[in-house]
Amino acid sequence: MKIICIARNYADAAAEPGDTVAGGAGPVFFLKPDTALLRNNDPFYVPSFAQRFDYECELVVRINRVGKHIDERFAHRYYDEVGLGIDFTARDLQRRAMDEGLPWECCKAFDYSAALAPRFVPLAELGGDVQRLRFELAVDGEVRQRGDTAAMLFTVDRLIAHVSQYMTLRMGDLLFTGTPAGAGPVRPGENLVATLEGRTLLDFDIR
Repeated sequence: MKIICIARNYADAAAEPGDTVAGGAGPVFFLKPDTALLRNNDPFYVPSFAQRFDYECELVVRINRVGKHIDERFAHRYYDEVGLGIDFTARDLQRRAMDEGLPWECCKAFDYSAALAPRFVPLAELGGDVQRLRFELAVDGEVRQRGDTAAMLFTVDRLIAHVSQYMTLRMGDLLFTGTPAGAGPVRPGENLVATLEGRTLLDFDIR
């Protein structure tokens, strides 16, 4: 099982300091290992190896069949349910890595850096169009992020087609589709709640 994360997929996103909007080269993606999963609304314990950890709420698509070199026209056949996730980022380490031209694994792929909603919602239950979904993240009851998949720079089908040119997609792979504006730091004692089309999918504490 792979966790595939898309960067720079919302033009208004401020999640990646110093980044520019992706251009004609196509979507930018990176991977997290399965040890990054934070399941069942378990608390996120702030690690000690960095000074700042940011939340980035994202729509997550779960792949339901094996595919490689998938044509964008047929990409919709490779998923039928969606959920929400949070890509936790060690922001100070990321800035240092970007400044030095180094890989991002230490700031993106650490243990429990990918919070995943306990349940996925059938796309048919949400109207059937993955590019017409809205989601929100609230911290201690205050909405910090609002996302609308219609605003994605690269559609879900385009993302699947693109990633599958480089690696085989397998059943159960998770596609984190990018975060909208509003990402920010977490602090012990806070509570994070994420909703998708009014359905609460994530509700957990920071410790």
